[in-house]
Parts: sequence; structure tokens; C-alpha cells
Amino acid sequence: MSVRQRIDALAGKWNGDNRLWLMPTDPARESKTTARVELAAGGGFVLIRYDWADEGKPQDGVLIVRNAEAPSDDDIAWVDSFHTGGKIMHFRGEEDAKGRISGFTTYEAPGSPPWGWRIVLSVDGGDEFRVLMYNVSPDGEVYPAVEARYERTAGV
Repeated sequence: MSVRQRIDALAGKWNGDNRLWLMPTDPARESKTTARVELAAGGGFVLIRYDWADEGKPQDGVLIVRNAEAPSDDDIAWVDSFHTGGKIMHFRGEEDAKGRISGFTTYEAPGSPPWGWRIVLSVDGGDEFRVLMYNVSPDGEVYPAVEARYERTAGV
């Protein structure tokens, strides 16, 4: 069963650990994270509202994931107080061989061709999930940017 067939089971409250990489060679900056997952628009979308901190400064964001059997051109929307610079990022949906929901977009980087950003939602059983984010250089190199691991604390 793919993630797309069980993503609505994520509804509820979650606690976990967040890791942030600013540069690929830097050590991860770690913090605690919490998330609340809700269904929206008749179950057609899953909202993941999360918070975390960087060097003690509170951060938060929202992922809106289309809840459907097949990927589409606009499967994920994302805003985040740390990463998105006040913009809504839209991601073309993908599904990898492991059945995870994945989205890809590009963004402008000053003095450089556009970079890529990939978000992967991995459901690790009914009581765990991960949000993975990667930077993709203009020449295709992939670098970890964020790994948030969550464990269920309560139902809806």
C-alpha cells in the first residue's frame, strides 16, 4: 500500500526531532518539533502544521499535501518561516519506488542558475512519519536540508 493510500491516517498530534543542514559539510542543527496533521477539503488534502527552532528561535510552517492515488503537477504547497522567504512554494508530485510522496520545485538563487528543492513524506507505520527535504544543485547534486521525524502523541 502506497503512502497515498494511507496519508489520511496521519491525522493527529505528533512530537519529534528536527535536523537542519545549512551547508552539506556542516553538522546538523537539532531541535524538537511538533506537528498537527488535519484533513481538509473533504479529505482531499492533508495539512501538516509544524513548529521547530533554530538556535532557540521559534520557527513554523505548513505543508499542504494533495491526498490522491496518483501524483499531479501541483501536489504540495509549502510555507515556512525559515526557508520560503514569504512565498508559497508549489511542488510537482512524484511517487518513488518505495511509495513515498515526493514533490519537486525550483527556486531562484542569487548569482546562480535555479536550484531544486525536493520534499519527501515517508510514513513509517501508523505511528511514525518523516518529512525529508533536499537541496538540488543546478548540476544535480542532492544535499540534505531537513529531516523531521515524528511519533504520534494523540489522535485527531
